[in-house]
Amino acid sequence: MRQGRADEYAEFAVARAGHLYRSACLLTAGDTHLAEDLVQETFGRLYVRWGRVSRVENPAAYAQTVLTRAFLAHHRRRSSGERATDVFPELAGAGDGDASLRLTLLDALARLPAKDRAVVVLRYWDDRSVEQTADVLGVSSAAVRTRCSRALGRLRALLGEDLSEYARP
Repeated sequence: MRQGRADEYAEFAVARAGHLYRSACLLTAGDTHLAEDLVQETFGRLYVRWGRVSRVENPAAYAQTVLTRAFLAHHRRRSSGERATDVFPELAGAGDGDASLRLTLLDALARLPAKDRAVVVLRYWDDRSVEQTADVLGVSSAAVRTRCSRALGRLRALLGEDLSEYARP
C-alpha cells in the first residue's frame, strides 16, 4: 500500500475505532474480548481492501457492515465446546453512566439470538434504516421488520415496559 493510502487508512481507523468497538460490545452483549477481536478482524479486512473501500460513498457504513458480518460469521462457527455464562467480564468504561442499567441491558441483549441482536444494534444503536439494515444482513426489509418487532418484544418481556427502576434516583 502506498504511503498516502496507508496514512488515509490509519486516519480512518483511528477515527472509527471507538464507534466500532462500542457496536461490537453491544453485538457481543458485553464480551469485550470478543468485541476487540471482531474490531481487529474488521480493520484487517478493511486494510486488505482499502483501495476499493476508500472510494465508496460511506466507508464508515462499509466498516460497520464488515463488523456485523464478522460477528454473525463468528456466531455461526462458534465451537460447541464454548459455554455461555451469566457472569459478565470486566466492562471498559463501566464507571461512567449507570452500571446497573448497562448490565441489565447487556444481559437482555445477550438473551437475544445473534441475528436479532444484530438487527437491534444496527437499527437503534447505529440508527440505520430498515433498508440499510437489510442490506448489511443480506435479508429482505420484511425480514428486518419482523426480526426487529420480535426482538423488541423479547426485550420488553425481559426488561418490562418501564426501565425507571434501573435509573439513578
